[in-house]
Amino acid sequence: MKPGATGFKRIVDATGYTLKGLSAAWRNESAFRQEAVLAALLAPLAFWLGRSLPEIALLLATLAFVLTTELLNSAIEAVVDRASPELHELAGRAKDMGSAAVFVSLATVIIVWAMIAFDRFAG
Repeated sequence: MKPGATGFKRIVDATGYTLKGLSAAWRNESAFRQEAVLAALLAPLAFWLGRSLPEIALLLATLAFVLTTELLNSAIEAVVDRASPELHELAGRAKDMGSAAVFVSLATVIIVWAMIAFDRFAG
């Protein structure tokens, strides 16, 4: 068993790691900053566009999905860069797949927001 904090101390430690990760993403990843600003601008619109709590939740969840995916993509890139500065097919594939995941999450925002907007205004 891995030694470490337990109980409330573990929760406090985990919160610290989370804040450290968010801070590192904000400082070092321009894509994360752009997506965070986009999420901050779109989040209030979710409350206007969504006509029910489930719709609002879905709109907000798509924004969180983008940020989560970008954080994971940035983590993959950091680990790959740390493992080896050399170009390698597998390293490139890992980075490309992370980028593709971000693209899918952004496409999900566009599709879900467009469908809900269409349903509200054309339905």
